[in-house]
Order: sequence, then structure tokens, then C-alpha cells
Amino acid sequence: MNIPAELMYTSDHEWVRMEGDTATIGITDFAQSELGDIVFVDVNTVGQALKAGDIFGTVEAVKTVSDLFLPVAGTIAELNAALEGNPEAVNQDPYGAGWMVKVKVDSGANTGELLTADAYKALIGA
Repeated sequence: MNIPAELMYTSDHEWVRMEGDTATIGITDFAQSELGDIVFVDVNTVGQALKAGDIFGTVEAVKTVSDLFLPVAGTIAELNAALEGNPEAVNQDPYGAGWMVKVKVDSGANTGELLTADAYKALIGA
């Protein structure tokens, strides 16, 4: 199970890469393996300001549809448009080509509730 140490995680199985005031967000390797083959990623919140915990989209697999929860408060700045024609990138490279959105994080947004890689490993029993 791939759980990069430099990322932060949520108990809902999203990962966060902070770069200045921008957070890149996707689902974890564990989440994509549990979902199975990803066939569609639906994010229609670009340009919207959302709170941490709000649903920013859905990911559809062959077996199920799951909500995507925003780990930090901010405005959805960008959708990974490459996923429209290649949703399987989430399965193949969840921490790289399979990223889902970039968020302009609100100043003062709390990242303290995000999990470290070790805490996420403990959560999933890895």
C-alpha cells in the first residue's frame, strides 16, 4: 500500500499536498483499491468556496459511487481535466496523474485535523 510520507490524509481517504496556499487533493491508494475500477470523476464545484468536510464531487466505480469530501476550507480553483477522458488514472497513479482538484486554501484554514502518513496507516491497518 502506497502512503507517501510527505502528504496529509483524512479519515475519509482523501490526500492533501500543500504548496503555499494551494492544496492538491485526490483519493488515497487504499480508497481507489477499495472502490475498484474508477469509471467517472464528477466535480462541478470549480469556483465555489466550500468548508472543510463539504462534498466537492463524486467518484464513480464499477460497483459504487462515493462522495468526495474537501479536507480544508477554500475555493475549488482547478479540476484535473485529464480525468474526463482518463478516469482510470486515479487507479493507476492516485498521488500523481490521478489528482482531482486544486484548492485555494482560505487564510487561517485549519490543517491540524489532517492525519500524518503514520496516523493514516494506523487508521487503515497498514
